[in-house]
Amino acid sequence: MTSPLTSLVSTPPEATLRAAAAWSGHDTRLILAALAGIAVIVLLITKLRAHPFLALAIGSGTLGLVAGMAPQKLIDSFSAGLGSTVAGVGVLIALGAMLGKLLADSGGADEIVDGILRRTGDRALPWAMTLIAVLIGLPMFFEIGLVLLIPVILLVARRSSRPLLLIAVPALAGLSVLHGLVPPHPGPLVAIDTLKADLGLTLGLGLLVAIPTVIVAGPLFARFAARWVEPTPPERLEQEQTPEPEDGERRRPSFGVTVATILLPVVLMLGRAVAEIILPEGGAVRTALEVLGTPLIALLIAVIVAMFTLGRPAGLGRGGVSSTIADSLPPIAGILLIVGAGGGFKQTLVDSGVGKVIGEAAQGANVPVLVLGWLIAVGIRLATGSATVATISAAGIAAPLAAGLSPAHVALLVLAIGAGSLFFSHVNDAGFWLVKEYLGMSVGQTIRTWSIMETIISVVAFCCVLLLGLVV
Repeated sequence: MTSPLTSLVSTPPEATLRAAAAWSGHDTRLILAALAGIAVIVLLITKLRAHPFLALAIGSGTLGLVAGMAPQKLIDSFSAGLGSTVAGVGVLIALGAMLGKLLADSGGADEIVDGILRRTGDRALPWAMTLIAVLIGLPMFFEIGLVLLIPVILLVARRSSRPLLLIAVPALAGLSVLHGLVPPHPGPLVAIDTLKADLGLTLGLGLLVAIPTVIVAGPLFARFAARWVEPTPPERLEQEQTPEPEDGERRRPSFGVTVATILLPVVLMLGRAVAEIILPEGGAVRTALEVLGTPLIALLIAVIVAMFTLGRPAGLGRGGVSSTIADSLPPIAGILLIVGAGGGFKQTLVDSGVGKVIGEAAQGANVPVLVLGWLIAVGIRLATGSATVATISAAGIAAPLAAGLSPAHVALLVLAIGAGSLFFSHVNDAGFWLVKEYLGMSVGQTIRTWSIMETIISVVAFCCVLLLGLVV
């Protein structure tokens, strides 16, 4: 197996010269096709404000036509990629959304917040907010987690009289890191599917990378951000979010049950990864753990368990649980379309021959695979503003490079791409504007806090990936 850190760096000069000579004989039309497809995606998203689904679909068509694909083959290729990606990832995203909605509607999220804050002193509040964001962010998409946490952030900041950003930045860092690095979030799931990575292994390594990254970009960076900027949240948000309900005590699931339910799919998937390493193949225990740790099964079990552990204690009843699950699906329709179109773009790259050409060129260059994956994701992130689009596109481009890597290094390539997809969020990112408006900051203040925080996340996570690449 090839190490992405050592093999490419140690490429001898004569091998590089041979690769360069071979490259000169390739049809540069394929590279121009890839550049044209990416350029169309970037222009449609940034200039025309087109939906990423349309941008990816049109970009795939541009790529295929410039590469010389027959129209029918192009359509078949895009459709096959879209279908296989939605089939492999779409159900997992839907189950994750159901789990997140049950957590929110049952009051389980509130119980986590209150339970941690009850046990926390003022000095430890930034660390407590980080833990809250990590727990809530595991099953929830970034935007949903942000909307859920904003009232908590504002309430805690006002009651503790601490600077708002000292409370907000750790929570934002926790949500963002999980969104970019840890399944079942859409970007990591698609990258895992595209690169054929082991989900349990990627999840375990992702959590190892996430811990130091969240600490540095969250509580530690928050100390500086709070000195640089003093935002004033919109009054309407504070008035809407801070009052406590006066219509009697609301029933909630207990703190321990809520946390156990959220962590259940994580434990099952990690159990599968551990079983595949330490238990003999074919044994009954390993087989059972492999089945239970399959992402689809693990998330399905978690949703079913949550219906009883979260829904029942909250008094939702059968109708309420059914309504909650139904309400969780419409908001993710756009995400599923984007993810599917990204799969179509990836398949078009492969079937047109572009993926093979890029893979051969990268293997002959003096650039480690992990660095290349990170740089590709950074470039697309800066251009499009979408972490999901950056992850999907970079994974498709880097897919040929994963063929000769060990399972651990394929997982690290997924994490390197995920880290790159979070680099320097700015004005073309919807998350940038969400944070700006919710916290009442100017564009300049948002860049000095949120954008720098995202860059710290990207760089620290990538450094952790490189360090892991030296030891696994």
